[in-house]
Amino acid sequence: MIASPWDLILTVVFLVTGLICLGDLIARRIGRPTRTEGLEDEELIDINHAVMSAAMILMTWVAVLDAVTWAQIALFAIFALALLPALTRAHGFPHRVELVGHIVLNAAMIWMLAAMPLLMAGMDMGGDGGSAHAGHHGGGDEMALMATPVWAGVVNAAFIVACTVSALWWLYRVAAARGHRMHALCHALMAAGMGTMLWLMNL
Repeated sequence: MIASPWDLILTVVFLVTGLICLGDLIARRIGRPTRTEGLEDEELIDINHAVMSAAMILMTWVAVLDAVTWAQIALFAIFALALLPALTRAHGFPHRVELVGHIVLNAAMIWMLAAMPLLMAGMDMGGDGGSAHAGHHGGGDEMALMATPVWAGVVNAAFIVACTVSALWWLYRVAAARGHRMHALCHALMAAGMGTMLWLMNL
């Protein structure tokens, strides 16, 4: 789905983010009192990003069935809705900004899954053979039909900007925060990786 070497780079990025989130989740679960029930906000965020990392790796390499795509859209919408109540419990401006950032990344993921056919419409998937095929059948008109709609490009650019801003915020948190730097770096990598993926899909 994504051309080399970006497929390998993104796979490494999302493998790292997934492993960091799983490691943090395990550490939190081990350190919790046995009688505590339910998920804490940070545990939900870890699960969300671990699943998102796996979905991004899958998307990098293969095209899945429509039913699988819509199942993923529903899952990440549920994660986003589940994070909304955490905004009312957040203490301090940085915590609220981070929660908004997580919700924005979920929205970007939903957009990426839903709009993938539009974003990759103009992409040359067949190398020279694909170019020859297009040329044989009339070139310009068919390429225009296959091009990404302008509105989709604009929305995609907005999500790329949102991912970039989120990545910069978490990089700031890496520099400014006294603890949890690895976790902030993980989220910065996730945001940067998602922004890069959206950019590559719309080249």
